[in-house]
Amino acid sequence: MSVTTEPGPLEPQIALFEHALRLHQQHPDGALPRDGEPYPDEGRHRSRQSTGRVRDQRLHGADVAVILDRHFSQPDAQPSELFDAFRDVYVPIHRNDHIVAAALRADRQRVRQTGRWLVRHGTDRNAVTVGLMLLAADSAEEDIPLIQTIGLLSDHFGPLAAEALQRRRGGTDALVWLAERVAGWGRVYVVEALCRSGAANSRAWLLRHACDGDYLNGYFAGKVATTAHLHEAVTSTDVDDDLIDHTGRLLRIMADCGGMGMTLEHYPPAPAVLAAHAAHLAQQSPTANRYVDAAIIADYLTAKPPNQYGCTTEQRDHIVRQYLAVLERPDWRAAVREGRGLNKDFFAWFTGHVADRLRLGAFSDVAESDEQGSKLDKSC
Repeated sequence: MSVTTEPGPLEPQIALFEHALRLHQQHPDGALPRDGEPYPDEGRHRSRQSTGRVRDQRLHGADVAVILDRHFSQPDAQPSELFDAFRDVYVPIHRNDHIVAAALRADRQRVRQTGRWLVRHGTDRNAVTVGLMLLAADSAEEDIPLIQTIGLLSDHFGPLAAEALQRRRGGTDALVWLAERVAGWGRVYVVEALCRSGAANSRAWLLRHACDGDYLNGYFAGKVATTAHLHEAVTSTDVDDDLIDHTGRLLRIMADCGGMGMTLEHYPPAPAVLAAHAAHLAQQSPTANRYVDAAIIADYLTAKPPNQYGCTTEQRDHIVRQYLAVLERPDWRAAVREGRGLNKDFFAWFTGHVADRLRLGAFSDVAESDEQGSKLDKSC
């Protein structure tokens, strides 16, 4: 059931799971605003961000493992006794060998029950993180909804939620569900997990929806292109607008993500995929986003030696001509002009850099029109 009213001030002791669930009820089909921040424990956490962190990274998580070993060595100890146990220690947000080893040393059923309790009832992110790591060491399918919900707070819990879901039967579909509802770093963690899984049932989603336009997409764009077999998909006869648009987004990202992930220079099928995208673009209806993606790709191709992305000079020149032929069509010029106001800062940069270097008519015509209008105003 969707909640339409805005929540009041967060109670100091609200569980992080309950916080995520409330926000998800308000935003069921998209990412939580600001990744759900501030979390209910924000005040406490801010005052002790560096507490318990040791210099030697090899020891990170060792003190958590000691607490877990002591707890599980007591047959009658209840999960609730760990409620405040981790507040003053450093808890890593990624898989940790010390903590996983402690989970594997204990009774599986107790580990599972403890992990569930901490994730469901923990009011402190350290306790919830430990609980999620315990669940990530297990593979019970019935925990998928619990993991998905806490995973919506993806900047902090995304890495472990992705790993936990990847280990479970039905985890691929669960990862896709989560990927559609996270952004920023959370999307990086979840999409990378989908790429690692290599599951056939996620390929269609990866080829059409993995990249949402955030600059962090650069970390996984190349992985998506390779693991989802972009080359085969975009050069086949069975293509659709979503596939073509996402291909343009992938190529645009890979053109300029050096230092983050795979670039076109290190993507062997780049010439074939570029040629296929340019050919498909000519059959599409014009939109501002399609125009901008194509222009940025063409600008990249003209700025780099063709051998840096596997093309001959002749191949490169042919692909660029295909792109420019589409961008100079009157209906495509009109489309980008109508879309110029969508993001003024971006289009100011685009006009002064990409459009200027490529001498795109849609922008030079506007500049000439503005200049003529200015002259007319002065003469009146």
